[in-house]
Order: sequence, then C-alpha cells, then structure tokens
Amino acid sequence: MNQDFHLYLDSADMAELQACLPHPVVHGVTTNPTLLRRAGIGRAGVPGLLRRCIELGARQVQAQVYSQDADGMLEDARALLAHFAPGQLVVKIPATRQGFAAGARLIEQGVPVTWTAVYAPEQAHFAAQLGAAYAAPYLGRLEDSGADGLGLIAQMQALVAQRPASGTRLLVASIRSREAYLSLLRIGVGAITIPPRLFSELLDHPATLAAESGFLADARDLPA
Repeated sequence: MNQDFHLYLDSADMAELQACLPHPVVHGVTTNPTLLRRAGIGRAGVPGLLRRCIELGARQVQAQVYSQDADGMLEDARALLAHFAPGQLVVKIPATRQGFAAGARLIEQGVPVTWTAVYAPEQAHFAAQLGAAYAAPYLGRLEDSGADGLGLIAQMQALVAQRPASGTRLLVASIRSREAYLSLLRIGVGAITIPPRLFSELLDHPATLAAESGFLADARDLPA
C-alpha cells in the first residue's frame, strides 16, 4: 500500500504531550479511557484536551466511545464530534460485533473510525472491508498473552494491503521499545502510536547529540 506513514503519541497527559509537540514527524494523538483515567481526566475534559493537542500541531486526534451497544456508541461519537471540525477527530470503537455495526454507520456519514482492540487477523480484514481509517492491534498485549505478536500483525498487514482502495492503515499500539518500533516498520504498517517516553528515544540519538556538540564547539572557534 502506497501511503504516508502516520506516527501518533499515545497519552492523555498534557505535560508529556507538550514535551513532544509540535513536531513535524507527529501526525496526531491517541487516547483511550485507561489513559484518561491515569491522567485524571473525566469525560467532560476530553474535548478540551484534544483541542489543545490540535492547537499544538496534531493533525488528527482520537477518542474512544464509552458505551457497549451500537446506539450508545453512536451517541457517544456524536457528542465528541460536536467539538471538532470534520476530519479532526477519529472515533475509536472496540472491534466487537456491536462496534463494527456502529463504526460502519459512522463511516457512511464520512466520519473517520479506528476499530481498536484488534486481536485477530479477521478483525483487521473486516475493518478494511468497511473502510476504516485505522485498525489498532496491541503488540505488547499480544505478546503478553503468549502469542506471536509480530507474526499476527504481519498477517493483519497482509490482509489490509489486499484492499488498498479502503485506505485503511494498521495503527499498532502497545509499543514498548525502539526494537519493536523498527520491527513494525519492516512489516510495513501504516501507522504506529507510541508513548511519549519512546519519542525521545527515537528522536534524540546520543551519538547524534554528541556530534552536534562537537560541531557547535568547533563553530564557536571559527574565525568570523
């Protein structure tokens, strides 16, 4: 699939996000109820948090519905979307039977959707079939369960690549190391969301910083 790569930051902690944004390599910010709870943010605070991310340069932000049934999911989505311009907010919905039904209705209305908690290749296939913006598997959690996480994600990527017209990207979450990030790039996934702590590890290579310091020292000694 010939697509631009999308890098997201996975956090609801504004201090963490402000340490990374704005930056041209970052496409956007992903959140979920677990991250919101850890950051002490209630439902009412989500639109403000995500609008601030857009002000800081995020091109898209993602927020998850709170309900279990399709009608409730749609109501949650409408309440979130009311705070954003078209295309700014990607609605995250668990890849359940009810979730696929709700997400398909949103996609018909032109709303970008991420089906999240994708654990099996067929779920990624359904997401691409229905025209999702993203399908989000969790690498770390797959590996914690004893599964071959990279192997499963490679299968998912192959299925998504069979439907290039859908524009669906795998958005891989639960990334815990630079090595995992690079492995996903080799598979060819279209998007990755990382914790802010990993952003520094990827962007601030110690050898590059040391070389920069040497160049700057030499530059100060150059004659005018």
